[in-house]
Amino acid sequence: MNVDKIMHDLMQKHPGEKEYHQAVREVLESIEEVYNENPQFESAGIIERLIEPDRVLMFKVPWVDDEGKVHVNLGYRVQFNNALGPYKGGLRFHPSVNLSILKFLGFEQIFKNSLTTLPMGGAKGGSDFDPKGKSQAEIMRFCQSFMLELWKLIGPEMDVPAGDIGVGGREIGYLYGMYKKLTHEHNGVLTGKGINWGGSLIRPEATGFGAVYFANEMLATIGESFKNKIVAVSGFGNVAWGAITKATELGAKVVTISGPDGYVYDPDGISGEKIDYLL
Repeated sequence: MNVDKIMHDLMQKHPGEKEYHQAVREVLESIEEVYNENPQFESAGIIERLIEPDRVLMFKVPWVDDEGKVHVNLGYRVQFNNALGPYKGGLRFHPSVNLSILKFLGFEQIFKNSLTTLPMGGAKGGSDFDPKGKSQAEIMRFCQSFMLELWKLIGPEMDVPAGDIGVGGREIGYLYGMYKKLTHEHNGVLTGKGINWGGSLIRPEATGFGAVYFANEMLATIGESFKNKIVAVSGFGNVAWGAITKATELGAKVVTISGPDGYVYDPDGISGEKIDYLL
């Protein structure tokens, strides 16, 4: 494998997608030595097949605000690889969303999901819609319009989206409600649902807890733990809440949270009611 040549060809084919290019280069450089020890990979074109998504869906999402004005956002679903199982990956609603970012996230999702040893492929999707400052009704109308296009390409044996930045239990609920209306089915097509309609009991905590469990195992390799450690957390949503909760349980003192509008530094530690305020 010649990483520079592969990257040159990829950048020629997909110019301007810097986030996607960076993710591919990082992965290729990390596996180059092992890959080159197995010439059968080269003859099968494994890398060339892996770095291109199976398909990319891009669509307009028209919706009406509370004043009756029509807005149009872009929606995406990048189905990257389903060699191990149905596509799996979150939906992100944020103004920064573009095709390059979603291809980067979808590409890395392949490897994240494979490491779980579960039969899941990799995908990512979302929109440049910003839920911040929108009413409940506006968010609902946007989600319903988004699902009018997405439902054609998802299903429990095909593609199972989840939440991500800007897409929590509320948005998943609106999306799933429209999916049911369109398909006349009640199934496991979306993860992150509410507990009362098929969701997992520990879903809000899962990602933050998992990050801390992983870090704790890494600390254990050098004879350390979270006990009496000072921790800085980047974020302020469900993931940050879970990470702060678990790190505190393990004896650490979390002193920062941060978000798009700034950060909070609390030298006394963020615990108890301060953690619950994040919800």
